[in-house]
Amino acid sequence: MTTIRPFEMSDLFKFNNINLDHLTETFNMPFYLTYLSTWPEAFTVAQAPDSSLMGYMLAKAEGVGTLWHGHVSAVTVAPTYRRLGLARVLMDDLERFSEQVYNAYFVDLFVRASNKLAIEMYEKFGYVKYRRVLGYYSGGGGGEEHDDDVDDDLNADGSEDAWDMRKALKRDVEKLSIIPLDHPVLPGDLEW
Repeated sequence: MTTIRPFEMSDLFKFNNINLDHLTETFNMPFYLTYLSTWPEAFTVAQAPDSSLMGYMLAKAEGVGTLWHGHVSAVTVAPTYRRLGLARVLMDDLERFSEQVYNAYFVDLFVRASNKLAIEMYEKFGYVKYRRVLGYYSGGGGGEEHDDDVDDDLNADGSEDAWDMRKALKRDVEKLSIIPLDHPVLPGDLEW
């Protein structure tokens, strides 16, 4: 049986099987430690019965006023555990937490424009493409084993655009947080 539990410091030495994926962002150690110390309730792992890690959610709360929201910095599942619904479980957990603990208006995340499978998955979870962020990711995310469609999403400088996807929560009664912008933005235009 899968266990969803808080991320522990020792997990940093156990999650290579999850992070070794060309579409998964890998951060430096201080980044993970900041989340672990500041938002421990939003940094969770899915653990298999043999204690191996199956996936994790790295998230936080940020913003002010009606822009107060839960933000997904990373949600990823090891290739051997994909298509089991773990991403949905981790996202549902964060959405519940964002509503009940943070009292947030919405949850958002950034996803590579070339990552069509993830975009489709998030849309099934109720997320909408709120705005395109030009050149958000430095370097192409495709690696050697990528879909030819990735090249269509790369900019001349090798950067890649992102979609800022959002899902409104109960506090946003009028769903104002998910009305898509009619123009792209630059990374410097982002609020947080």
